[in-house]
Amino acid sequence: MPPRSRVTVSGHRGTAVLALALVGLAVSVYLLVDHYTAATPLACPEGTVVNCQRVTTSPQSTVMGIPVALLGVVFFVVLAAVSRPAVWRGLAPWAAWARAGLAAAGVVGVIYLVYAELFLVNAICLWCTAVHAVALALFAVVAMDLAADPDQLRTGFAGPRVRSDGLAPP
Repeated sequence: MPPRSRVTVSGHRGTAVLALALVGLAVSVYLLVDHYTAATPLACPEGTVVNCQRVTTSPQSTVMGIPVALLGVVFFVVLAAVSRPAVWRGLAPWAAWARAGLAAAGVVGVIYLVYAELFLVNAICLWCTAVHAVALALFAVVAMDLAADPDQLRTGFAGPRVRSDGLAPP
């Protein structure tokens, strides 16, 4: 049996996941800094429906005393770590499972946070909505990647397999 060779991600899904994770990280860090300093108000219009300050200072802005923004930072850091090109092309299926699990957890978190904004806080935070959109986009890209190549959950490979002689397997 020929040795397994490293492969590349088909398309640019790996780059897209990494880029989205970094965008989500940047916005989450902004919200986290505001949570701890509140030196200047968030760049967000304040009205009856859109009110970032009301959302980010509500009881729902923490989970067991941990700021939701910090959970977002951790989420995006871990997702970025398992989405680095070297890990994405790695041989271990744990990375594909980690991306899938994190993306699914992100959607569950978004569903709860949108529910909290709409029905518990009665306000919407535009910055939070940006993070929610990034998490949903991450889920979509990871789901498309897994749909295109479900074998990566078993083999760890992402993208088309290449034999040691450079040809695609039959």
